Amino acid sequence: MKYTELKNSIAEGAKQIYLLEGDDAYFRRHGEEQIKSAFLQMPELNYSVFDGESLKGAALTALVSTIKSFPFMAEKRVVKVTEFYPSESDYENYLKPLFSDFPPTTVLIIVNSGGKKGVDLKRKPQVAYFDCGRTDREAVAKWVYITLRRAKVAASVAVCESIADYCLCDMSRVAVEVEKLSLCKSGGELTLADVDELVYKDADYRLYELTNAIPRRDFNKFCLIADELLKKGGDEIYILNGLFNYYKNLLTVCASDESNAALAAQLKMKEFGVKKSREQADMIGEKRLANGVSYIYARIADIKGGKLSPQGALQSVINEIFFGFKDK
Repeated sequence: MKYTELKNSIAEGAKQIYLLEGDDAYFRRHGEEQIKSAFLQMPELNYSVFDGESLKGAALTALVSTIKSFPFMAEKRVVKVTEFYPSESDYENYLKPLFSDFPPTTVLIIVNSGGKKGVDLKRKPQVAYFDCGRTDREAVAKWVYITLRRAKVAASVAVCESIADYCLCDMSRVAVEVEKLSLCKSGGELTLADVDELVYKDADYRLYELTNAIPRRDFNKFCLIADELLKKGGDEIYILNGLFNYYKNLLTVCASDESNAALAAQLKMKEFGVKKSREQADMIGEKRLANGVSYIYARIADIKGGKLSPQGALQSVINEIFFGFKDK
């Protein structure tokens, strides 16, 4: 289930085991807070936390023992485990018997950022899984709009979408920026100019803007953003790697007959992003993309081999992007 379904699930009653997994720390943190707020009483006596990385083999008996302990003067005991990726053998030996006969007086919260090997807990029938991965632009913009309205700040859909874009749909950052904007513009209207001035643009977002200037052949904007990235802590290698990944992804999209959904899973992108990449790939052309991948890779290799300075390599790549490739 999506994170947004957690509130309604809690209202229906406690589940035995909650798995909050995904790369958005805001969703994981607030999901945990909602569960604890609903079911935890006297936390000093009925709340325990375990580090999942230390729970291997016989060490799991401590977790099992705590889960089986009765709560003190309360209906529920809440146990939280972070970054918990048990092996198949540990699951079979220690967790499967526990999950099959889970005590009704305990709520187990497993909070994982994801991406590590282990048994697939979300497919276990006793586990209520909630996806805490980054959500799409539309959902983030809707959250921004509702939150600003509650704070008595008027904002258009375009303004809310720009906040989501600047923060790369990272809800931890979005929440901080929206709180700041709510304080600055309380009782007033938030404009695109306000967002551009007040919201910190993630370096990866600026790199995204940089690459978006390429298919439009906007040389001036490309140079302005590149200069800004270099002045604000970035370096030539960061930009070159970003350009290489951009060209490589667009070439993959351009050469593939797979669906947007299949490519999104392969490239770890949103379907909307794949659709935009297809449009940009068509604008640039497959031949120029292939030449770009080869050329940028060669210049990065020249830096590592001491043949070119990072500055010289980046300038060479910029020249080729805007004034070369097409005839090669």
